[in-house]
Amino acid sequence: MKQQRSDVGEDGTKRDAGTSTLDLALRVIEFLAFQSRPVALAQIASEFGASKATVYRHLVTLQRHGFVRQDPRTGHYGAGIKLMVLGEAQRGRFDILVAAKPALVHLRDRTGQAVSLCALVDGELIVLELVEGRSIIDFSTRPGTRLDLHASAHGKIWLAFGPRELQDDLVAAPLRAWTADTLTDPAVLARQIDEIRGRGWATAPGEVMPGVNTLAAPVFDYRGQLTATIAIVGSTQLIASPPKDEQIDAVTACGKEISAELGWRK
Repeated sequence: MKQQRSDVGEDGTKRDAGTSTLDLALRVIEFLAFQSRPVALAQIASEFGASKATVYRHLVTLQRHGFVRQDPRTGHYGAGIKLMVLGEAQRGRFDILVAAKPALVHLRDRTGQAVSLCALVDGELIVLELVEGRSIIDFSTRPGTRLDLHASAHGKIWLAFGPRELQDDLVAAPLRAWTADTLTDPAVLARQIDEIRGRGWATAPGEVMPGVNTLAAPVFDYRGQLTATIAIVGSTQLIASPPKDEQIDAVTACGKEISAELGWRK
């Protein structure tokens, strides 16, 4: 399906020439950035319903500034090195906490439960952020708290979607039993991790503290790699096992929202 013509807005009205020119140039950059290989001029023009002469003028300007490169062998066009330079510069300033905070607050408001965000820091699973819940009793864990991979919903998400060596290293030593419900059998844990990988969310009812459950989901970055986990935390009366469908929907949607903010595209 071709892109909408650059001189016509989404409402069907004609854009002014300056806006139209900039719009087409920006959309060409975005188009090239998601191609697996350089693309012919004719294909780019066809994609946007524009003339080859018009697209060529844009490509020449974009190439001069490093946003586009031309394959010297085929003459086809691809994304230029400038995009990677700018992306790296911005990524260095981009803070997962800043990106995630609005979504975490919305998840708390939607569910009423405390919300936490975790990440691996120097090989340890650490709580980075907490949004207090609206329950009378607070079951949440504070920023800086270390969690076990096998005994927390956050940790199980990391075992399911993180580097394979996490699971391999984990079972090399005895698994600590925090409560009578903590999974300490590597075979049982492995089966549960497979289930989590298939459904996209994890729980840990009573596995860290009796009467407390957590429902967690993954957060992916622009490379599609696991970069964090988010979860709601509360009593097993409020977050049952299995959780309610609306709770699962809320938590997984929050994870996808933050992932999208980080540039993840499914």
